[in-house]
Amino acid sequence: MAAIPTKPSGQPGKMKKDESLLGKLGGTLVRKKKLKEGNVFQDICVKEFLLSSLIFAEENAERTILDPTSREDLNFKDLQKVLIDWINSELEEDRIIVKDLEEDLYDGQVLQKLFEKLSGHKLNVAEVTQSEIGQKQKLQTVLEAVNGVLRPLDWNTEWSVDSIHSKNLVSIVYLLLALAIYYAAPIRLPEHVSIRVIVVKVRRKKEGILQTAHVTKQLTSTTTEMMIGRSERDAFDTLLDHAPDKLNVVKMSLITFVNKHLNKLNLEVTELESQFADGVYLVLLMGLLENYFVPLYNFYLTPESFEQKVHNVAFAFELMQDGGLQKPKARPEDVVNLNLKSTLRVLYNLFTNYKNSE
Repeated sequence: MAAIPTKPSGQPGKMKKDESLLGKLGGTLVRKKKLKEGNVFQDICVKEFLLSSLIFAEENAERTILDPTSREDLNFKDLQKVLIDWINSELEEDRIIVKDLEEDLYDGQVLQKLFEKLSGHKLNVAEVTQSEIGQKQKLQTVLEAVNGVLRPLDWNTEWSVDSIHSKNLVSIVYLLLALAIYYAAPIRLPEHVSIRVIVVKVRRKKEGILQTAHVTKQLTSTTTEMMIGRSERDAFDTLLDHAPDKLNVVKMSLITFVNKHLNKLNLEVTELESQFADGVYLVLLMGLLENYFVPLYNFYLTPESFEQKVHNVAFAFELMQDGGLQKPKARPEDVVNLNLKSTLRVLYNLFTNYKNSE
């Protein structure tokens, strides 16, 4: 019985219907994966890019994808948890519970409610919309409002309507960080969180050629540096940036000033930013400067929660205003968050007004 002839492997066959740009690129990726097992993560990510990027119709279309290794990074996970807990706390009255940033924020509903709560301004958008067009219109309105607030600060916007709606976790986190920092969220953001992303760009679309690059992006720095982003620059900014030696002189002068009074209660300060962060020393200092006893039921002598510390600092600010001082430019949350410049501004204001007090 004669063997059934087979088609030589090198002979070109008839083109199938699925041999479109996506099909050809997908096949290329499969072959590449077999040849380079060490690049399996990158191949998977590029495949994801292709499958979800049919909207790209021009050369040089680009998308940023989170590297799978960064998705499992413990610091990045911790940052996401802090942001989720913050959102749920802010929107508790609206009975909104966020469990996953990608799945719960992409349609703009939660972002709308969050921005309205933080800014105190109602946005003119439909409350609920299921269509993709309606969701993107809502996102457009929300992001225009956010960008309008951040624009005077020259904030580098790492988000767009398309990136948020496509559930791009990197863009969503960048947006939430900007809101948290600008509105001085009462949270402690993890410091020095970085992630790796894969930047995929379409080159020579007809041939199905992609260009990929790994890039490291820094999400958070130190608490002090992050808070600089929303503060007006003043003399303390200059001291921090250009004259750290002179800044130390100012700090020592302030320490001498506060200890001159706190020593009367057998208290002593060695670190300005940390020892005033819970508000206790600020309250006691105001009582000493104004020569009155502050009832202990008015503040928390041993505050444990962030809210209790904010209460103490806010109460100290009220005492300052009662004493004829202007309302401090800093927010209580800034002091509690160990923002050095904010603490320096508050203490320098006291020094200016009470430096001759005994």
